[in-house]
Amino acid sequence: MIAPVRPRRSMLYVPGDKPRALAKAMALPADGLILDLEDAVAPGNKHAARQAIVEAVADGGHGARELILRVSAADCAEDFVLAERLPLDGVLLPKVEDAGTVRGAAERTPHPIWCMIETPLGVLRAPEIAAASASLAGFVAGTNDLAKDLRARHVPDRAPLLTSLSLVLLAARAHGLAAIDGVHLDLDDAAGFEAACRQGLALGFDGKSLVHPGTIDAANRIFAPSPDEIARAREMVAAWEARPAGTGVARIGGTMVEQLHVDEAERLLAFAEMIEARG
Repeated sequence: MIAPVRPRRSMLYVPGDKPRALAKAMALPADGLILDLEDAVAPGNKHAARQAIVEAVADGGHGARELILRVSAADCAEDFVLAERLPLDGVLLPKVEDAGTVRGAAERTPHPIWCMIETPLGVLRAPEIAAASASLAGFVAGTNDLAKDLRARHVPDRAPLLTSLSLVLLAARAHGLAAIDGVHLDLDDAAGFEAACRQGLALGFDGKSLVHPGTIDAANRIFAPSPDEIARAREMVAAWEARPAGTGVARIGGTMVEQLHVDEAERLLAFAEMIEARG
C-alpha cells in the first residue's frame, strides 16, 4: 500500500507579529500553521515577531498541527537561529529560484525544508529545486507574486496560472514531495474560494494555503475524501481481495481495476483514517 502523506488540507499563514492571532491559531482546526516572518511582518517588527513566535509555540501546545516557519529570507541568520529553538516540522524558504538556495538552507537547519515557488524562474527551475536535497519536504505555490511577475490577470478560473501550477506539481510529484496550492485573497468570495479549492484538488495538490481562519473548514472539507469516495474505495479493496487468485485485472462495478487503482484506494482510506483520528 502507498503510504499517505499527513493531512495538509489547510495550511494557514499566521503573521509572526500578531501574538493574539498566534495564540488563537493553536486551537484552530487547520492541518498546518505557517508562522510567517516574511511579507506579513514589517522590517521593524521582525525582532518582536520572533519573540512572539517563541512564546506561542515553545510549549508544544499545537497538537497535531504541522508547524512551519516561513523565514524572512533563505540567508536570514536570525530566523534560522530561531528555528533551532522551536518544535518545528519545517522551514519555508521564500522566492526560491535555484537548487543552491535549498542546499544552503539544509546546512543551516536539521528541519525539513519547504520552498515557495513564486517567480517565473522558480517555476522553470522547479525540477532542479525539487532534486536539490533529501531534506526537501514540499513546495508551496506563491500565486500572488507569480501573477504579478507574469503580469497575469486575476480571473476566476486561474487560467493564466495553470501552466505554472502544473509545472510546480509535476516537479514535486516526480521527487515525492508535498505540494500546496496558493492563497485566495478575496475573503468575501466564498464560492470562488471553494471553486479554487476544487480546482487545486483536481490538479493534484495536497491542500490550500490560507490567509484567514474563516476558510479552514471549507478547505478541510474539499481536500478530504468524500463519503462516496470512501465507500467506493472500500468496495474496490474488498472486491479486489475477493478476486480469483492470480488475476491481475478485475471488473468492479463496471470498471476495469488494476493494482494501481487498489493502491490509490488504500491510500485514500488510510488518509481518511488519519483525518478521522484528528477529530
